[in-house]
Amino acid sequence: MDYSQQELSSLANRLADKIQFRRPSIGTHTDYVLGKRGKLKFASKEFKRYMSDRFSDFSDNWCLPVAQAPVERIKFKGFVPYDDVKLGTGIMKCLDRNDFERGLQEAALMMTTTGRAFALVTQVDGRARITFEHPDSAAVIYDARTGQPSAGFLIQQGDDKEYGTLMLPGWTVSMERKKMLDLTDQRVPPDVYGWKMNDPQPTGLDTIPLREFRNQMLLDNAPISDIAHVESMQDTVNVVWAYLLNALDYASLPARVILGGDPLVEPVYNEEGQQVGEKPIELDKQVLERIYQFTGDNVNLGEWSSSNLNVFIPVIEKAVEHIAAETRTPGHYLLTNAEVPATGYEVAEAGLVSKTIERISFLKSPIRDICSIAMRYENDVAEADIIADSKVQFATPQYRSETLMADAMLKYKQLGFPIQWVAEQMGQSSDEVQRIMRMRADEMADPELESLNRALQIGGADGGRISGAGLQSETAGDLGAGGGQSRTQNMEQGRRQ
Repeated sequence: MDYSQQELSSLANRLADKIQFRRPSIGTHTDYVLGKRGKLKFASKEFKRYMSDRFSDFSDNWCLPVAQAPVERIKFKGFVPYDDVKLGTGIMKCLDRNDFERGLQEAALMMTTTGRAFALVTQVDGRARITFEHPDSAAVIYDARTGQPSAGFLIQQGDDKEYGTLMLPGWTVSMERKKMLDLTDQRVPPDVYGWKMNDPQPTGLDTIPLREFRNQMLLDNAPISDIAHVESMQDTVNVVWAYLLNALDYASLPARVILGGDPLVEPVYNEEGQQVGEKPIELDKQVLERIYQFTGDNVNLGEWSSSNLNVFIPVIEKAVEHIAAETRTPGHYLLTNAEVPATGYEVAEAGLVSKTIERISFLKSPIRDICSIAMRYENDVAEADIIADSKVQFATPQYRSETLMADAMLKYKQLGFPIQWVAEQMGQSSDEVQRIMRMRADEMADPELESLNRALQIGGADGGRISGAGLQSETAGDLGAGGGQSRTQNMEQGRRQ
């Protein structure tokens, strides 16, 4: 190993520093998706003092559907080799064993939420284990020239210690240190206590077993969260909701006001219980408890009518329309009264389909690398090489209805596309495509028709042969009355035999 102890410690601290700096923004994004943030916003401290406790658990969460919208259309199917080679079933068995489909869905949701997610491949008892890691616990450094991962780091938290794994091409180094203090305003440098390193362990790989799923970027290493722009708009919506909910309580019914009364005061007593003065009554308490007692000679009541609360709804709807437009989320995903005709869903969801295709493209390269590494850990180098040069296949995100997909695939078949190509476009995995082709071959090879064909060939009256597509004679020339009689005799002879 070409790294000294000091270089390893410096590299580990550098990666730990990256993780530490990312945690605040990652926590903010995940809290918005979970509904922990983005609750009701109040325009003033006084308004918050009156209303925050009453509506403390209310949150109009638009971040979650925006983050989930493309993820629900992402479905990994397998690999299609470019060369004329056959890919074995080892990789799909490995993925099923590791619950890859569920993990990939969670990682894709984390990628759209925070901008990044991670996948790690390890070897346990001679088998590959694939896990997906939270972005607040992992980091990767890329080579500036090639763009390939050159180092990776994974942190796991214990009760009083942090356990780190530094990954380099061909090597992994496990280490531990005293757990860092909770951060407040002052940040503790990551190398305060230092790392206690164990001996490096070889991996047998020429790369690191950690891969990063990075969301859309601007030619930099700063993936963009899909909900970053939704958060501020959600806060705006919740300000309007706060006013609306307050108005439901205070302005939705006719209200009265007392005029001409004396100022409200309450007596002040000393320690002996004797009244020594008066002080104004706290109106905040009176307002909340709905208790009023006015005195005076000219006390009378005034009244005003209830307020029209419909003015709030168009503002909220317009804000939600902005969210849909800015994030390419169909309006009918966010608004139940979005008027979309039965034939208009394809147009309404075109933006989301394009967005999903983009997100799929961000997943392909890491998935290919992960699966290739997994096969190397399982000592299947040939399959690992095939995967490294194969196309990563996902289900078509355009069709959510089987009826629409079947109609589109039928038209492709009528245009002359092979059934195998049609099956691939339907999103079938390579194993399923091969299974479908075998089943189709079995259907075409009907035993009864084959028996009739053999019987006719043995009879040899007119050299005819019945095809699997139907009982049609393949003899040359026209069939007259005699030809029809000869064909009938041959068929009867075949049945007797």
